[in-house]
Amino acid sequence: MHDLQLFRGHLDQTAERLASRKFELNKDAFRAIDVRRREALTEVETLKAERNERSKDIGARKKAGEDTTELQASVRAIGDRIIELEKGSEQLDGEFQDLLKGIPNLPHESVPLGASADDNVEVRREGTPATMDFEAKPHWDLGVDLGILDFERAAKVTGARFAVYFGQGAKLERALINFMLDTHTGEHGYMETLPPFLVNSDSLFGTGQLPKFADDLFKCEGFDFWLAPTAEVPVTNLLRDETLDLEKLPIKLCAYTPCFRSEAGSHGRDVRGIIRQHQFQKVELVKFVHPDNSYAELDALTHDAENILRKLGLPFRTMALCTGDMGFSSAKTYDIEVWLPGQNTYKEISSCSNFEAFQARRAGIRFRGPKKSEYLHTLNGSGLAVGRTWVAIVENYQQKDGSVLVPEVLRPYLNAEVITKQGLLA
Repeated sequence: MHDLQLFRGHLDQTAERLASRKFELNKDAFRAIDVRRREALTEVETLKAERNERSKDIGARKKAGEDTTELQASVRAIGDRIIELEKGSEQLDGEFQDLLKGIPNLPHESVPLGASADDNVEVRREGTPATMDFEAKPHWDLGVDLGILDFERAAKVTGARFAVYFGQGAKLERALINFMLDTHTGEHGYMETLPPFLVNSDSLFGTGQLPKFADDLFKCEGFDFWLAPTAEVPVTNLLRDETLDLEKLPIKLCAYTPCFRSEAGSHGRDVRGIIRQHQFQKVELVKFVHPDNSYAELDALTHDAENILRKLGLPFRTMALCTGDMGFSSAKTYDIEVWLPGQNTYKEISSCSNFEAFQARRAGIRFRGPKKSEYLHTLNGSGLAVGRTWVAIVENYQQKDGSVLVPEVLRPYLNAEVITKQGLLA
């Protein structure tokens, strides 16, 4: 949600900033509502002044013993008109708020200008893709051949875009979750959180998924429950409608959750394998920070997510998203992309974003400042998407014989150095 005063006082400049992210602001609609609202407020002030004068006149006339019946009736009529105008003004404010709900966040001044992912800017690149003396296979072949990944049985149970893991494939997924949580809590200073996996509509509004992106979500019929699309939603909303003490900031939380998305807007992208599934696991990093420090905190959060890839020995690059490629609620986003040799490309494995006060204003999350309460800034990022990390390990650590080496940091979790053929019917 936006600061209404910003739109009223700087409408043209705000429209220009939104245009950089391919959003056309209806300035005429804003101005029309604002004119009606200002006219109503002006009339209210005029009527209040008139009512005060007539009230004084009534007092004087009563002292003089005069009849004030008609004058009192006129004062009551003025009061009724004031109430009517104030209700109308509140309704106009509500119309303003309804317009604001559908408007994306304003991009930070440091965000590169651009229309699409082609205009994103590489910030850094770490690790060198391994040279293989054989043709690298994609994970959808490797996993099936090893008997650790099965799409056909998952489709039988549920449908397309679901997967089932067997044996060391399932254990690798669990190992990654534990490794990520252990690293973020033990080394990066986050508090582990296990939130509900079902969220209500207020929570989804608070983080910006509703009302605009309802088609991307799964709703429980007959209940105000939705399957969480990411741990960002329940974890951010843990502090909804709260005012925090300044000395408590920053607050750093991390959480594992399964995530559920309809992928309504994916338009056939990544249909093979487990890159884009309806259900996937993720470890999320969430921060509540002072506005003065939020961009330094964004850099730190991004580094924390990257550090998982460093420890796993996976090559990656970090991209600053341009204005035309950012998410609805974000003011600035870094995408971390991991190298996948089986697909000969880098693929997003984490988006780390600063939402500034956009989510905090929608969710009512404040801190006590020196003079008054203020909206804090919220940040989050995947630390990491577990399924995509699974893919990166299988593809980057594949061997000529079809087995997969286990990265050293994960060997204590799997109690194994290599993943070999197994599965339900191996």
